[in-house]
Amino acid sequence: MSSINTISNQYYSLNLGTIEIKQSRQSIYRYWNRLHRFQKTLVLIVVFLSVLYVLSHIEFHHKQLKNIPSNHEHQPLARDKANLRPIPDRFAAMNFKRPPYSIFKVPMKGPSNERQKKVVDAFLHAWKGYKENAWGEDELKPISRRSSSWFNLGLTIVDSLDTMYLMNLQDQFKDARDWIEKSLNFDVDRYNNLFELTIRILGGLLSAYHLSADQIFLDKAYEFGNRSLPAFDTKSAIPYSDLNLMRRKAKSPSWTSDSSLSEVSTLSIEFNDLTYLTGDKRFEQAINKINQILHKLNKPNGLAPIFIDTNEGQFRGRTITLGARGDSYYEYLLKQWIQKGAKYDKNDENFYLIQNWLESVRGIKSKLVQKTKPNGYMFVGEMLSDTYSPKMDHLVCFLPGNLALGYSYLKKVPDFPEDDLKDLMNMAQELTETCYQMYAQFATGLSPEIVYFNTHEDSTKDFYVKDNDRHNLLRPETVESLYYMKKITKDKKYEEYGWKIFESFEKYTKIEHGGYSSINDVTNPERVNFRDKMESFFLAETLKYLYLLFEEENSESFDLKRWLINTEAHLIPIPIN
Repeated sequence: MSSINTISNQYYSLNLGTIEIKQSRQSIYRYWNRLHRFQKTLVLIVVFLSVLYVLSHIEFHHKQLKNIPSNHEHQPLARDKANLRPIPDRFAAMNFKRPPYSIFKVPMKGPSNERQKKVVDAFLHAWKGYKENAWGEDELKPISRRSSSWFNLGLTIVDSLDTMYLMNLQDQFKDARDWIEKSLNFDVDRYNNLFELTIRILGGLLSAYHLSADQIFLDKAYEFGNRSLPAFDTKSAIPYSDLNLMRRKAKSPSWTSDSSLSEVSTLSIEFNDLTYLTGDKRFEQAINKINQILHKLNKPNGLAPIFIDTNEGQFRGRTITLGARGDSYYEYLLKQWIQKGAKYDKNDENFYLIQNWLESVRGIKSKLVQKTKPNGYMFVGEMLSDTYSPKMDHLVCFLPGNLALGYSYLKKVPDFPEDDLKDLMNMAQELTETCYQMYAQFATGLSPEIVYFNTHEDSTKDFYVKDNDRHNLLRPETVESLYYMKKITKDKKYEEYGWKIFESFEKYTKIEHGGYSSINDVTNPERVNFRDKMESFFLAETLKYLYLLFEEENSESFDLKRWLINTEAHLIPIPIN
């Protein structure tokens, strides 16, 4: 029953200065005449604004609700038949190691040695904390035994799918799969970051589909893709950074029209793969437009500023870094080239990708790389306009693995310059050593988020950390590079480096009742000060790379020549040409 009563049964009052309106036997007309002119004006203004407010909200919701399912429940999205194309012929060929198109699931045997078993135990300990205290939520707060929200999409579940599959954790994988079928609902009325959604949610769903061949993952991935397309509908074709999946609307942040370089350039592998799987060309077409814009923009020495204006499609500022906001632009130049066939042919339409990557590597070497005093560790600094900063984020430690991956492809190119190959591998080896030392030289055996390097002749320490940068977020970049380096060079020392890092995670970040926590101070083993946060990437990336790092050569899960690993460590097969 309505709670609204008629005016005859209700008491009302409106205070305007000293005015009090009450129900009385006086007629409204007589009362109105008793008001002063100023009082009448105030009343009319209030009424007018109230009517405007109601009308504007009715119009707003009318427009928005057109794109929202009427029952607000999850509705599987039908494919857009007008844009559907047959699966490309290159996916028809089959290979006994890995189907190029996910018709059959990929078998996994689980851990084959004691080190791998220890990593699986760590994953199960993390999963126990999440399932008991944060199931269906984005991430676990292991100290307070609560959840934290970001996307409201069960992020840890989606991000962990392929890790569980690789580890052959069938019961946990089934629980996660069933949750996704029944509870993963994209009708979340909030703006989230398109880049983070793509690498984690879309990447996780695609990888799970390629490994398991379970249709539910592809259906969810395709639905996500369709809901994401409005983000690419901009004046410049550079996508908006913030996406509302329920309303299918996108925008720039409220404080700027800029997006970061990594945000706009690290969508390609995932959306290209979605086109390959569905035949829907809209996704790949959106990526091609972004690629062409970034390719044509002026990038001295192949190095791009970290901000780009969404409206104009032009770089903003002159800050250059391979850390936060810049890193995965360089990573995906190489990986897109590989995804597109890895043809080192100037006449190939995708040659510009490897050309841009090689130019950026030369620019990194000439403009950003320096060596420390006294021990000569190689590091990658930053350019703040025209000022060089010897600062290096832990995020930069993806780079040696990326260089090694490029080396593994280019060494098979006939007549590729031998000196350039040597430079690639030398940079990869030296930077990997630096990244490991960022762990080994701190008391906990864990790396801080940021370090500063000493280059003065009288320096006695190679690097130091500032108070605000002492935290460790359980990041994966160093173990990622250790994985690539061991895989490509066959040098077992990288596995030993990884084992020491794993032992430090176990000693200083493991929470007894379940889960792992990032810490505030890697310099003080007596008081690491837990941050009460287990990032989803600890399960998606860090533990996955450690598990793969400890594989024995005769039991490797997959071939790097047949799979790409996205920037969230999700596995995407390379199409066979």
